[in-house]
Amino acid sequence: MDFALSEQHEMLRQTVRAFAEQEIRPTAAARDEAMEFPVDLVKKMGQLGLMGVAVSEQYGGAGLDYISYAIVIEELSRVDASLGVIASVNNSLVCYGIETFGTEEQKRELLTPLASGRMLGAFSLSEPGAGSDAAAQKTTAVRDGDEYVINGVKNWVTNGDYADTIILMAMTDPSRGHRGITAFLVDPHAPGCSIVKVEHKLGIRSAHSCQMAYDNYRVPAWRRLGEEGQGFKIAMTILNAGRIGIAAQAVGIAQGAYEAALEYAKIREQFGKPIIENQAIGFTLADMATRIKAARLLTYEAAWRKDRHLDFVCAASMAKLYASETAMWTATKAVQVFGSNGYSKEYPVERYFRDAKITEIYEGTSEIQRLVIAREIAR
Repeated sequence: MDFALSEQHEMLRQTVRAFAEQEIRPTAAARDEAMEFPVDLVKKMGQLGLMGVAVSEQYGGAGLDYISYAIVIEELSRVDASLGVIASVNNSLVCYGIETFGTEEQKRELLTPLASGRMLGAFSLSEPGAGSDAAAQKTTAVRDGDEYVINGVKNWVTNGDYADTIILMAMTDPSRGHRGITAFLVDPHAPGCSIVKVEHKLGIRSAHSCQMAYDNYRVPAWRRLGEEGQGFKIAMTILNAGRIGIAAQAVGIAQGAYEAALEYAKIREQFGKPIIENQAIGFTLADMATRIKAARLLTYEAAWRKDRHLDFVCAASMAKLYASETAMWTATKAVQVFGSNGYSKEYPVERYFRDAKITEIYEGTSEIQRLVIAREIAR
C-alpha cells in the first residue's frame, strides 16, 4: 500500500497553492463581505485547466484523475471555499454529468467550452419543497414537438446567475414518481428563464446561489440529457461523484483554519509564553491535525476507488460525512484558539467557520450521508 502522492500530484498541488495564495487570498475577505462573484478569477482558473480537471482532453479537459481533482478543490478551498465550490460544481456536477450521460453533440457543443473554462455550468435539483427529498420535483417539462416546455421554480442554484449551461431536473411524467424525472441542459440566457433572487448567505458568499424561475421556457429536445425518466438516476450518479469534491472542499477549509490557528498560537502570548505551549491549546491543535489527516485519507480513498472504476458510493459518503464534520469542528476550535480575535473579521477564522457549515448540508446533508452509508453496509 503506497500513501505517497505521485510527483505529478505534488506539482499540481504546488501550482494550485501558488495560484490560490497569489491570486485568490488578497481579495477573499473583501469579496466575501461584498458577496462579489469572482468573474476574473474563474476565468483564470479556466486558463489553468482547473474547471475540467478530470474531463478527457478530447473534450477540452485536463485529462487528470480524481485524486488530482480532490487536490485542486482542497487547495482552492484552503484559501477561499467560494472558489472551491464554484470549481466543484463545474467539474463534478456539470462536466462529469455531461461526459457520463451526454451525446457526442452535447459533449462537442457544451462540454468542451465548460471543461476549458470558456463557459460556466450550474446544477439545478433542489426546489422549495424538494431538498433532501429530491424526488419530490414540482418543476414540469412537457413535450411539444421538437421542444420541451418547462415551468417551475428551482432553489440553491450555485453559479446560476453567471452560468451558461445548467443541468436541470424536471418532471416529465408525474404519475411515475422519481422515475418520471428527466434531465435537461438548459441555456439560462434564453427567454423564459429568470433569476428570482440571489441568496444572502451565512458563508461561501462569493459563490452565488440563486432561486430561478422557468415560465414556459422552451428547450430543444437535443438538450435532453439521457432518456426520459432517467433524470433521478443521473442526479444521484452525479451527486455520488460530487461528494468527493465537497469532501475535498471540507478538507481544504479545515486545513486553512488549522494553519491559521497554528500560526496564531505560536505568536500569541499569554501568561508569559506562546499559547501553543499550554497543553489545552497544544492538544486541540493535535486533534485538528489528526482529524484533518483522517478526512484527507478518506477523501483520497474515494477518489482512488472512482479512478479505478470500483464502487465508490459508500466511500464518497463516508468521506463527505467525516470531512464536513471535521471542517465544522476544526473551524469552531480555531475560533476558540483565537479567542475574542476569532470573532473579528480582521482574522480569517470567522470566515472559515461560516464557510464550513455548508459542507454538512449541500450535496446531501450529514443525515443523508448516514442513510447512504447504512444502506451500503447493510447489503
